[in-house]
Amino acid sequence: MYISRSTARRILKNAGATRVSNRAIVIFQNRLNRIAYEGASKSIRLARHAKRRTVDISDVQLAMNR
Repeated sequence: MYISRSTARRILKNAGATRVSNRAIVIFQNRLNRIAYEGASKSIRLARHAKRRTVDISDVQLAMNR
């Protein structure tokens, strides 16, 4: 896991939740991890397509807006 349960809980709390069930935290955490991994994979593919080894901000922005 890339994003911890405590981080997922903190995001939900900062968004306005007063109480959050453990199951909701796990589901939210799994979804965040999936989104993060997919975004990273797309960013890497875009950088490689541009024949670069360094992932640039433009790669991340393009990957996350698709």
